[in-house]
Amino acid sequence: MSELLAVRRAKLEKLRADGIDPFPHEFPGVEPIADVLAAHADLAAGEETEVRHRVAGRLALRRGGKMMWLDLVDRSGRLQLQARIDVLGEEAHERLKRQIDLGDILGVDGTAFSSRTGELSLRVDDYTVLAKSLRPPPEKHHGLTDVETRYRRRELDLMSSAEARELFITRARAITAVRRFLDDAGFIEVETPVLQPLYGGALARPFTTHHNALDRELYLRIATELYLKRCIVGGLERVYELGKDFRNEGLSTKHNPEFTMLEFYEAYADYLDVADRLEALVTSVVAEVGSTGPIDFGSPWRRITLRDAIREKTGIDFRAHPDTESLAAAIGTLLPTEGRTWPQLVDDLLSKCVEPDLQQPTFVMDYPVDLSPFAKAHRSEPGLVERWEAFCGGVEIANAFTELNDPDEQRARFEGQARLAAEGDDEAAPYDEVFVEALEQGMPPTGGVGLGIDRLVMALTDRPTIREVVLFPAMRD
Repeated sequence: MSELLAVRRAKLEKLRADGIDPFPHEFPGVEPIADVLAAHADLAAGEETEVRHRVAGRLALRRGGKMMWLDLVDRSGRLQLQARIDVLGEEAHERLKRQIDLGDILGVDGTAFSSRTGELSLRVDDYTVLAKSLRPPPEKHHGLTDVETRYRRRELDLMSSAEARELFITRARAITAVRRFLDDAGFIEVETPVLQPLYGGALARPFTTHHNALDRELYLRIATELYLKRCIVGGLERVYELGKDFRNEGLSTKHNPEFTMLEFYEAYADYLDVADRLEALVTSVVAEVGSTGPIDFGSPWRRITLRDAIREKTGIDFRAHPDTESLAAAIGTLLPTEGRTWPQLVDDLLSKCVEPDLQQPTFVMDYPVDLSPFAKAHRSEPGLVERWEAFCGGVEIANAFTELNDPDEQRARFEGQARLAAEGDDEAAPYDEVFVEALEQGMPPTGGVGLGIDRLVMALTDRPTIREVVLFPAMRD
């Protein structure tokens, strides 16, 4: 490798010695390669034009001698170039052959024509070195095959794989489609603090940091929920936020310590209303960006209660075992139970026994109150709350409540979470008096949803792990 690097640096110095800046400031007027290809889609094999184009991208392939054929790649596609000595002149042609390497970024002015095999090409009239690549690109035929390297050096993965580029373009388009759907439905996008004096809105461990000027501990947010509901209190009746959350938890195929979440809240709605809203949102995104794999996102999605879902898979009725000892005995050897609280055992039954088999879109409805400290009590089932989670591909993608808006009940729920924390639950929600005081101002009936963008993209693109859809995932040393 050191010899290859030395050779490339020698070429860099030769370019400079010849009076060529290998890192110029700009190259204006560039057209996307896809637009050039589209402009000549009907060109017959062997047909010439007088149409000139300016393109730029990374040199991906070179072959030939006095007449060279090159491939140039940008985000939108790949274009064949023809470099002829009689057009470029001997000096420029020789420089392109000897001083330019695969991986270099070039700007090209050329004339469109179709090769004898019918491939649209540009005859190079002139070229400009835009960035000299001092390291060789990934192997041209196979790209990056080592998964660890693909995740740690995503720029190399993107450089060598059109599929990788298309995946993250799809992700960007999906996020745009989400925003468009909510904007069109009258929601307002807002921004709430990432650094928070008190974390909340989910059951998770936070990341902690220290603010020097204030000399106080702050937390990276684990959810946007409580701030967004304060916006509802303030009169912004439909709000959403799309951004990063952070949870200090383990890594897995569906967990990354930082992840992208959409949360939206709708006044005068309940969990059934926002289930319809979420289903319509996802259906709209699929219609715009498409999906691959076996998941059918078409309506209606299946709906089943949590009680029935667990009972269907395990035979255990958690409502018949209302305390930790009884539920642990019913679970027996099916799952580890030592040191687990009652809500943790119910969650384990769901996540380990039910969730992996929920391949097609499914709403699991009506959860125990101990699992949902911010959800409103079920209007007909004592001990439950109006909450659902949406699953597909064996992964939870969304979570929703009829939001709790009774401040006295919310205060009691926080006190219950404090008792769980005292029993050793390090993911219990902390007491947030400021939020309770906000509820005391009066919050209208509200439905709220949290949708995991990373997991949605996993489902849309049929990817087995969150690391595939996060540009730069967290990795072990």
